[in-house]
Amino acid sequence: MIKRSLAQVSKMVSALNDITAFQDTEITGVSIDSRKIEKGNLFIPFKGEKADGHKYVEDSIRKGASAALWQSDVPNPPLHLPIIIVEDCLIALQELARKYREELPVKVVGITGSNGKTTTKDMTFALLSLKYKVLKTEGNYNNHIGLPLTVLKLSEETEVAVLEMGMSARGEIEFLTKLARPDAVVITNIGESHMLDLGSREGIAEAKLEILQGLKDGGLAILHGDEPLLMDRIKELKGNIRIETFGRSERNHLYPVEIIQAENGNSFKTNRSREEFYLPVLGTHNILNALAAMLIANEFSIPFDEMGTGLKNIKLTNMRMELVEGTHGEKIINDAYNASPTSMIAAIELVSNLSGFEKRILVLGDMLELGPQEEEYHHQIGEMLDPEKISMLFTYGQLGGHIAKGAQGSLGKERVFSFADKTELIDQLKQNVDDKTLVLVKASRGMKLEEIVASLQK
Repeated sequence: MIKRSLAQVSKMVSALNDITAFQDTEITGVSIDSRKIEKGNLFIPFKGEKADGHKYVEDSIRKGASAALWQSDVPNPPLHLPIIIVEDCLIALQELARKYREELPVKVVGITGSNGKTTTKDMTFALLSLKYKVLKTEGNYNNHIGLPLTVLKLSEETEVAVLEMGMSARGEIEFLTKLARPDAVVITNIGESHMLDLGSREGIAEAKLEILQGLKDGGLAILHGDEPLLMDRIKELKGNIRIETFGRSERNHLYPVEIIQAENGNSFKTNRSREEFYLPVLGTHNILNALAAMLIANEFSIPFDEMGTGLKNIKLTNMRMELVEGTHGEKIINDAYNASPTSMIAAIELVSNLSGFEKRILVLGDMLELGPQEEEYHHQIGEMLDPEKISMLFTYGQLGGHIAKGAQGSLGKERVFSFADKTELIDQLKQNVDDKTLVLVKASRGMKLEEIVASLQK
């Protein structure tokens, strides 16, 4: 993590006050949460609508913080303490991260996409860790606050940083990539998430391609080669960048030539290696995420034939195709972290094709941020369900109700149950599971369907 004197920090954040009396004080790491202060931290308070972190500056220093920032429009700064006054604390955090990144020799991989970016990040981390000291974005620290905090966690010894870049509007990826200055980037795919803000898949593609604006000269861009919205637009972009592609079709640089789906993962071979790779992650769509990670690892001089160890030992962030067991012996696929039509269809296809179960139950909730066509997207998910493979459908939420309506024609009304109350859903679901049942739980993060998974496990 960052270790700098206050004299150095004051220059990096363009301090407005004289900190000569404290210039030799050293900070170690930063924190924006006064409850999580560690010894030596620089505390950065944010001034929000409901709370003002400046109230906790003195308490943070008492708890062990070496210093704190202070926003200039907040009155009565405690100047007897090691305080750096700045114009805006958020901008100061971002500038501190930007300057710190410029001082480090670390290589940076930037990852974005509508679906699969966190999984691809985890896979890339696992592969690069075979050879390098690597730090990756933790949790959902992928925005204008989280990414700077991740950069400031880098140590002088970190060799590669794998940074996830999220967005909800135009310009956000551009800001993140210009701060991180990646040596290589990945765009996993273009889906329907953020349709509400960006209006179309074309708009989403343009927003994701912003990641190239921070890519270093001669850097590598790894793209989903089967996505025309990416490949058509990349031809229009000028600049000294290299392109490699992954996908299902043979026109890509890396593609699968054999896939064997199992209950706990997948085995696959590629066109670039004779090795059979095992991926302990459910869903054949995750093989494409693995291919993107493999191209990154190869860029960093890890041979394809040596990647098997990294892939089989991968640990994904929770609630992403996570297989757990319920109290009645039922198997539960917890994919409750997020959802879009693309990822929802992939998860349903996975469940439909897994053998060894007498009953397959879907528990689906609202997919958010899909814009004016949101009801139609949900209805289409219900219509596509195969009555020969899906036994029952439980939906939760207002938009989930449209999945149920669509499914009544495919599954029949007697196999479809729609709920506005999560407790009622759980009670009825428990009456329909046993040790021969597979349950998929999936919705957008805001629906908190992990609560259903937890109830089944109790």
